[in-house]
Amino acid sequence: MYVAATKQSCHLAVLSVLVLALMHASLVQCQLAGKLVQNPCSGKDKCHTCIQTQSCAWCMQPNFEGRSRCFQHTSPDVCPEQFVWNPDTSEQILINKNLTLAGESQAYGSAGGFGGGGGAGGGGQYISGGSSYHQSSSSSSSSSSASSYGSQYSGWSASSGEIVQIKPQSVNLKLRINQVHNLKVSYTQAEGYPVDLYYLMDLSKSMEDDKEKLSALGDKLSETMKSITSNFRLGFGSFVDKVLMPYVSTIPKKLEHPCDNCKAPYGYRNHMPLNNNTESFSNEVKDAAVSGNLDAPEGGFDAIMQAIACRQQVGWREQARRLLVFSTDAGFHYAGDGKLGGVIAPNDGECHLDLQGMYTHSVIQDYPSISQINQKVKENAINIIFAVTNSQYTVYEKLAAHVQGSSAAILSNDSSNVVDLVQKEYNKISSSVEMKDNATGDVKITYFSSCLTNGPEIQTSKCDNLTVGKQVSFTAQIQVLKCPEDPRDWNQVIQIYPVGINESMVIKLEMLCSCPCEHPGSIGYEPLSPHCNNYGTYMCGICDCGEHHFGNTCECSVSDMNSTINNDASCRADNTTNVDCSGRGNCVCGFCECFKRPNPEEVITGKFCECENFSCERNKNQLCSGPDHGTCDCGRCVCKPGWTGSSCACQASNDTCMPPGGGELCSGHGTCECGVCKCTANDQGRYSGRHCEKCPTCSGRCQELKDCVQCQMYHTGVLKNVDDCARNCTAFTPVGVEKVTIDEHKDEQMCTFFDEDDCKFMFKYSEQGELVVHAQEEKECPPKVFMLGIVLGVIAAIVLVGLAILLLWKLLTTIHDRREFARFEKESMNAKWNAGENPIYKQATSTFKNPMYAGK
Repeated sequence: MYVAATKQSCHLAVLSVLVLALMHASLVQCQLAGKLVQNPCSGKDKCHTCIQTQSCAWCMQPNFEGRSRCFQHTSPDVCPEQFVWNPDTSEQILINKNLTLAGESQAYGSAGGFGGGGGAGGGGQYISGGSSYHQSSSSSSSSSSASSYGSQYSGWSASSGEIVQIKPQSVNLKLRINQVHNLKVSYTQAEGYPVDLYYLMDLSKSMEDDKEKLSALGDKLSETMKSITSNFRLGFGSFVDKVLMPYVSTIPKKLEHPCDNCKAPYGYRNHMPLNNNTESFSNEVKDAAVSGNLDAPEGGFDAIMQAIACRQQVGWREQARRLLVFSTDAGFHYAGDGKLGGVIAPNDGECHLDLQGMYTHSVIQDYPSISQINQKVKENAINIIFAVTNSQYTVYEKLAAHVQGSSAAILSNDSSNVVDLVQKEYNKISSSVEMKDNATGDVKITYFSSCLTNGPEIQTSKCDNLTVGKQVSFTAQIQVLKCPEDPRDWNQVIQIYPVGINESMVIKLEMLCSCPCEHPGSIGYEPLSPHCNNYGTYMCGICDCGEHHFGNTCECSVSDMNSTINNDASCRADNTTNVDCSGRGNCVCGFCECFKRPNPEEVITGKFCECENFSCERNKNQLCSGPDHGTCDCGRCVCKPGWTGSSCACQASNDTCMPPGGGELCSGHGTCECGVCKCTANDQGRYSGRHCEKCPTCSGRCQELKDCVQCQMYHTGVLKNVDDCARNCTAFTPVGVEKVTIDEHKDEQMCTFFDEDDCKFMFKYSEQGELVVHAQEEKECPPKVFMLGIVLGVIAAIVLVGLAILLLWKLLTTIHDRREFARFEKESMNAKWNAGENPIYKQATSTFKNPMYAGK
């Protein structure tokens, strides 16, 4: 099919076959003019390509005389309004049922809506909006897409009588390319959502009392969780450690009975897949035998990996909150620890359980790493609860920070608080919501919310601290980035859903990628139109010519060209192809008009459009390894001097593979490929470095050179005798330096030793043509200790300290005595009676005096 172009000034030039020079000149002028235009709508010669460009509109006016039918709709007077096609984004809510209240959801759960039957895929049947949805469907393909998605996310939805946690439930949306549309989504938490709880327990000997307590609390745990949700399932698994030394004793007797009342050790065992039989859970826990191991850490990481990876064997449902309670009183082994037992194969993250639920690759693969555990948790939406004793809480709290969605809690020594612990951690998990979607790469959805605050919305898809009855709203910014190549993908069904919840908002998205005037039966669509000389279809104001005609108005005829141009042979390189202009252009009246590329730097050239400058081989995402290495000419890289290869990525010489100081290519330990050394390995290890000059695992010559350096520099060691030294050390003479430092560019190796006097001496050597050794001039010896001085000093210190203590005691005693004496004197002076008389004593005789007695 030949399509009419819109640049009429260019096409009028190419109509004349006789004036070739004028035609080429006109084409060049049009190309140069196109490069100068910055208008994004320029060059769009079809209605659908025009409206796929942001802010562009299409003019359907007949006999349009403007520069381009595609124009910016903000430009005035370009086209009469009645001929402009500029579609707008539209939204239509199909189903908008109110959110279910907490009491209503509980009533539904009591009626059996969340029965525990369900199997591994989750209970219930998905009904996407019920009959209302199907009545609103505009096409069977949309309905089938919704049903397909519903089968994947089987569970509850927004049909009549069921729980509604997301609003609205169904929306029709017509959206143009690169336009952002805001869609409001509301969510509220419902009671009674399904829960899968898998209890993974350390069954080493120290956890024996915990096992008994868990067995007794199995029914209580189930009752507690069923008070939260009626659709609850419980499973049980256990672990010990790898059955290898040094993790467990490999003495045959110990392998059978590692401790009193213990069974043989094992890596991990799935005792009971997830089900709603709590009595079976209690019995399985009770019957599970404890075992023993040697080292303190346990093989819990192996068990976690298998419990997550073996989804079918464990019985995880697709749509349920998945909890993995990890109970232990010890630390954990992680990636690399397996080397202690000779296990070097890394953990592959796959399921390896036999029919009895035993982990078969415990002694074959290493423990998984923390990052592997984290990746597996994210892939399977598992929430791990590390229920550990107080002594291990700090370690597992740090571990939880590196595993998404996990938490750590303190378990009592006998696990008596396990029920309260699980309930508390579940409440943390269920109090948050995160929005996700199944949009393809052509559609971008960004979420904003203020969560439970009254502030402005911020970019986030997750809200925390939710409770039953609380409602949060999200703004989903939807943007179509580009139209899919397949028109069948222009209509898509997108679901926005809360993580772990079986409800979704169904968006029937119609991408506005085409114009109605391009479809048969629409206004302006005229097959075999007079506007196209009755040889083409007139649509959207332009001609779409039949296979035997081409040109702006289908004016060129293939039959008319046969006599002069031999059936379009002038548009083909030879008679071996039926493709005109190499498939990269249009044959306009016998001459190739090459297609224009969106990028002005990318050009299709040649008489038959056979050459271009953009499809050459790339290296590091650069055409011909970049402009410094080569240029793209007619589909092949033309390399600049000094470069070679299909992408000009290889240096022409091997100079870069030669060591700086000379020597063999790649130091004799590799091959030079494309200017880069590819190092080899030998019995001692693998060589590395730019010139394969390094071998970290190779022993080197340090031990060989040690004795000669000792005798020549310090006159010590086994060759300290002058004659022995002179006879055995002739290959080199060490050069003394104050301090030995390494220059990696010279491929120097450092050697450090201690002699018989515990003195450290260092030297380095390099072998660039000849052996050169530089040794430290002075050995680093520990300072000599003057023992007599230390003894005398200690004695003197003891004597002085003793004298100081005596003097201090004497001083304090003297001060105390003086204070007591002063107090005594003060009390004596204040006494009102003679110290020699008794104040209450009275004499036995009485004395009377005669007042008249004159002493005579």
